Parts: sequence; C-alpha cells; structure tokens
Amino acid sequence: MSANEERVRGLVAQQAADWFVANRAGLSPRERDTFIAWLKASPVHVEEYLSLTVIARDLRQASEHSHAALDQLIARARHEDSSPVEPFWPRVMAAVATVAAGRRWQHAAVTVAALGVGALAVLLLWSRMPIPRGAAPPGETVLHFATRHGELETERLADDSVLHLNTDSAVTVRLRANERLIELTAGEADFEVSHDPERPWRVSAGAAHIVDLGTRFDVRLERDSTLVTVLEGRVAVGLFPPSRRRAASADRDHGGSPTVQVGANEQIRVSASDWPATLVAVDAQRSTAWLHRQISFDHEPLERVAREFNRYSPTPIEITSPALRNLEISGVFSTDDIDAFIAFLRSLDGVRVVVTPDRIRVSQN
Repeated sequence: MSANEERVRGLVAQQAADWFVANRAGLSPRERDTFIAWLKASPVHVEEYLSLTVIARDLRQASEHSHAALDQLIARARHEDSSPVEPFWPRVMAAVATVAAGRRWQHAAVTVAALGVGALAVLLLWSRMPIPRGAAPPGETVLHFATRHGELETERLADDSVLHLNTDSAVTVRLRANERLIELTAGEADFEVSHDPERPWRVSAGAAHIVDLGTRFDVRLERDSTLVTVLEGRVAVGLFPPSRRRAASADRDHGGSPTVQVGANEQIRVSASDWPATLVAVDAQRSTAWLHRQISFDHEPLERVAREFNRYSPTPIEITSPALRNLEISGVFSTDDIDAFIAFLRSLDGVRVVVTPDRIRVSQN
C-alpha cells in the first residue's frame, strides 16, 4: 500500500471511529441516512468499521435497542437500493480475519473496549445487506462527508487538498489514479485544491461542472442554481447537458457546453435555464465569511439576512410584516450568536422581535 493510500485509509479509520461513537449515543433520522450513505459508499468503509467491532470485547452484550434501530436501517437500505448485487459476507469475513490477526489496529483496542455495546448489530447489518456491484472499482477510494444543521467540518485529503463543509452539506469524493471527482449533493463547500496536473480536480454540483486550474473556490447549491465563487486562482465552469446530469456522478465528464473562466473575487451563478451566465465581481472573503463562523451583509434585505441565519440557527426567524422584508441590513454577525442578532434587530426603529420556543418573529411596532 502506498503512502497516499495509507493516509486515505487513516482518514476512513477516523470516520469509522466517529460513527462508532455516534451509533453508541444514538442517531437522529438524518444521521441514520448519512450513516447508510457512508457505509454504502465503499467496501473500505465497511472493512474499517468491522475492524473496530472485531476488537470490541462486548459483542454479545449489544442491547435490544441497538438491534431494533439498526434493523430499521437495514430495511431502509434494502428499500432504497435495488441495484444488482453480489454477496459480500465472504469478503467481510476475510477482512475481519485479516484485521483480527494483524497488529495494525492494536492502538484502537482501548478506545473500542471503552465504547461498549453496539458492534454486533453492525455485523448483523452487513450480513443482511449486500454491497452494490461496482460501488468502488479497483484503484478508487470513495469518501463521503456530511454536516448537520449548524455544523461546520474541515477534512484534509491524502493529496493535501482541504474541504470545508458548511451547514447541512454533503459531498462525495472519488480519488482515482488519473483524476479526483467531487460531487456536492447538498449545501456548500469550500475547496483548497492541491494542484496536480496528472490528476485534475473536477466538481459537479447541480447543473454545474467545475474544473480546477490551481485555486481555492467555493460552491453553493441553491434551489434552482449553483453559485461558484473563486477566492484564489481560476476555475473553468461549464454546464452539464440534461442527459449527462442523469448519468452516475462518478462517470460525469464535461459535455461540450461553453465554459466560463472565473477568477479571484468573481462569482457566477449556474442554471440550466440561463447559460452561459455573466460573471459578477464580489468580495470573496465576504462571500465565504462562513468559514470563520460569520455571515456578512452590505445593504442586504432583511428577508435575505434572515434566510441566511436560518441555515445555522436552531430557532428559525420569521418576518411577519411584509414591509420589513426589504429593510436593508449591513454588518458582520456570528452564526453562533443569534442573541446578538436579535439585540441588533431590536435596536432598529419600528422593529419588534418576539422570541418563542419555536420561532423568532420579527414585525413592525
């Protein structure tokens, strides 16, 4: 195994440990969906997770609650996955035997022993749920990262590229010998790309196809468009034809539509109904203030500001007076300090804020 493969394996191992802890504490419905997607993304994920369960000393003490919860995951995965499959259990047992005999996971024994119950349920899950054929071709490493509401995450890949995920975001990374394919399926991500001319960095997000030309850039999925902002360097942005957007993301290739070169402090909105689009000059640092857990506005309508805060706040802001929706707001606010933003709103003339357990209502006095 090469040094790069070892580093990627190490990242997967850390993810497996995180999921083990999360399963121990109990998963929300959204976390269960993400866990299923992570497991199904690659057999490597399964093997790393099973490596932890093999070392655990309390396999037979898995609680009935854990079994019930994971039985639900099994049923959901079976329902969602109708692709042709091949038996995976013999492969799993071979991987378990190899890991149990080796010393590579000795450092994890103490951690796993402390975690306690839950491991046997995962073995049960994968003895009953086969892996889709072709989930991870030879020579390809598949990684899946996701964040919950209000959560940010940073991941460094084996090639030293760095991914920053904003709230409610999900991305799948496919590392191949000749290319690096990234699919943003939800939310927003910032990419610090380690340049490698032998392995181009390609991002698909909605209708947009982005090819890195040695840069740092931000991609945000919105309801009917994709927003691409460049902080450093340049990217080439193109549009996928509808036929290619229906194809599997792993095999996406640029479909021949005209591309637009986007440079530092420039932004482009990609929409299938309006292409090619026009470049807009922006302050890229302001547009990516979320990397510092901030949101920044310069004479933006209150409705847009509230919508942005709602991406992070557990209690949504609701503007009940239509006349306030276009009230212009300027300032830099912390995404973690909704109380400071409420105090700011209350300082405005003619604005009334009422906080309830499930809403923050903004109206005219």
